[in-house]
Amino acid sequence: MHDGIGIVISKFRLSHSILLAALALGIAVVGCEREAAQPPPRTPTVLPKITSSDEDNNVEIFKAVSPSTVFITSKQLRRDLFTMNVFEIPRGTGSGFVWSRDGIVVTNAHVIEGADSIMVSLADNTSWEAKVVGVAPSKDIAVLKINAPPEKLKPLPIGDSDMLQVGRKVLAIGNPFGLDYTLTTGIISALGREIISPNGRKIRGVIQTDAAINPGNSGGPLLDSTGRLIGVNTAIIGPGGGSAGIGFAVPVNTITKVVPELIAHGRLIRPVMGLGAVEDRSAQNLGIVGVIVMEVDAGKGAARAGMIGLTRSADGRILIGDVIVGVGDMAVRNSDDLLNAMEQHKPGDVVTVRTERRGEDKTFQVRLTSAQ
Repeated sequence: MHDGIGIVISKFRLSHSILLAALALGIAVVGCEREAAQPPPRTPTVLPKITSSDEDNNVEIFKAVSPSTVFITSKQLRRDLFTMNVFEIPRGTGSGFVWSRDGIVVTNAHVIEGADSIMVSLADNTSWEAKVVGVAPSKDIAVLKINAPPEKLKPLPIGDSDMLQVGRKVLAIGNPFGLDYTLTTGIISALGREIISPNGRKIRGVIQTDAAINPGNSGGPLLDSTGRLIGVNTAIIGPGGGSAGIGFAVPVNTITKVVPELIAHGRLIRPVMGLGAVEDRSAQNLGIVGVIVMEVDAGKGAARAGMIGLTRSADGRILIGDVIVGVGDMAVRNSDDLLNAMEQHKPGDVVTVRTERRGEDKTFQVRLTSAQ
């Protein structure tokens, strides 16, 4: 009896122990499952397509205009002093754009300055040797010619820089630091700026933009929001030569005047009055504002109109004759102003020239002729 009870109790104790063990095990298992559980991994969130008209505009313009933009590399010839062999070294890189289907390409004059050979790379990765057609250092513009098939060449549409306004959107495409076909965007920050050209002349009416322009962008197109050419990226102001949000572009209305002349003559053809002028520094030293006429060419416009240059008095003193202070409705303070005024005219035009002659104001009607 006692043995039976003992067995039952033992069985109960055993079953109870097993149950407790099982419960403990179950709790332990559950606990393990809780410790091992992790949140499901995140997957890319699928959102509805969100674009803005401005983004679409950027994309469309880049697709339309990038085939018209070119990458320019220039090289110089060097001679090994020991072997006397001639070899080429890299001169620089820049940008440009297709002007016409007959292979005319426009870029900056400083991009090809000093180059002995020039290569133009198109958007299809083909490269073509370029010939220099003409250069206008005073406008920092150069015209090249490549013999690529017309079907490979897509000219840029032309805009009107006289219609620009500060705040309008602009886009620049070029090859900054050799990174080809780079798009940057910004606005027109200012109009009517002046920058100095490679030959020291002022380029007037320049467009200022905050679109990032870096070394290598030079010669590339500045575009309006319709994809039309409004300027040629030319210069920047920035520490270390990098972009600081101040870039400059020669306006397209200057380009449309210069390029045809370079194609036809290889240089700019300016009308002249037929006179020589004293250097600006000498005029400044004398405290004179204007251009001192040094001499007039016999039979030319200035001489026929009655203008005179420097003369010598009986006692040997040099006497100043006419000092040009205006041409047409433009004031003339120095030789750069005079050249700029002359650029507004063509040979054969008759212009009104205002001078000061020994305290007396004079006006002359001068017929302009072609420079020889």
